[in-house]
Amino acid sequence: MPRPIEAIIHVQALTHNLAQARNAAPDAKVWAVIKANAYGHGIENSYPGLRAADGFALLDLDEAQLLRKLGWRGPILLLEGAFESRDLELCSRLKLWHAVHCEQQIDWLAMHKTHEPHRVFLKLNSGMNRLGFTPQAFRAAWTRLNALPQVDEISLMTHFSDADGLRFGADGIAHQLASFEAAAADLPGERSLSNSAATLRYRLRSDWVRAGVMVYGSAPDYPGNDPAHWDLRPAMTLRSRVIGMQNLQPGDSVGYGSSFCASQAMRIGIVACGYADGYPRHAGSGTPVLVNGQRTTTVGRVSMDMLVVDLTDMPQAGLGSEVTLWGCGPKGAILPIDAVAQAAGTISYELMCALAKRVPVTVENRA
Repeated sequence: MPRPIEAIIHVQALTHNLAQARNAAPDAKVWAVIKANAYGHGIENSYPGLRAADGFALLDLDEAQLLRKLGWRGPILLLEGAFESRDLELCSRLKLWHAVHCEQQIDWLAMHKTHEPHRVFLKLNSGMNRLGFTPQAFRAAWTRLNALPQVDEISLMTHFSDADGLRFGADGIAHQLASFEAAAADLPGERSLSNSAATLRYRLRSDWVRAGVMVYGSAPDYPGNDPAHWDLRPAMTLRSRVIGMQNLQPGDSVGYGSSFCASQAMRIGIVACGYADGYPRHAGSGTPVLVNGQRTTTVGRVSMDMLVVDLTDMPQAGLGSEVTLWGCGPKGAILPIDAVAQAAGTISYELMCALAKRVPVTVENRA
């Protein structure tokens, strides 16, 4: 039999989570963000659950071509825009909308020969300090774009750095929002402001929201709020089985480096999942897992192909018991990927995107 590990993509959960984005922004259109191969879920796997979106936002031209091959005829937005001038040829052919965040991208547009002008999203750097024009340069960039025959409609966008927490205290995103409103004042065009966190927490008025991690069932502001608070459902389950058992005596160690030593008699299970499957190696003892739907924790270091779970208080568990590393377990049990990520000192995005190619993926359409 094959190694007993698999990832399950829950199509109905994607559909449900997308609806939650629409409920949170009832007056806006919704981009379903499918960059990074749909956050590790697979674009082909995720598309059936997200096709009710008003558009798809991504990064790579290959992803855009795949989406067109899957039958999508609606808007596709390149969130980082063109990376070189010849990318604009494919934008024309595939009818892609694209961000403009620097002067060079405007230069490329000015030299581009096209029969159909492009829809662009002019990006403001309102405080994230990654991509985008400064507030002082924003209106001049808009004026340049507006004068180009290669450009049709100009939409305006920004990206909040702290919508998921309280880095700036009560201010939150207010300083960035004020920066955007001042720079964009009186300029025509649709607005796209909110990522998942801002969509759920602030419910700003805009024409487009960008629903990213929330459509995959993760709470963007965890641990302040968990997915259940926002009525989000896991879109990915990673599960395996117990393939071995050991009984420990006080003082016995577990795994490489003997980082865990038993303080009492213990019963442990060996699980067919390791960092080569995408499970975080830096998840130390105490990371939550489900065994047969019951919550327990890991023990010792995660190795390439295996990890260890504590079965001391689970007399019914044994060889073949189902282990949920994150997502949906038996009998309606759920282990949020956010809880695993927090225990490993990372975020859910990284765990989703790290799913290894060697893990078989099943697509489940049932609710």
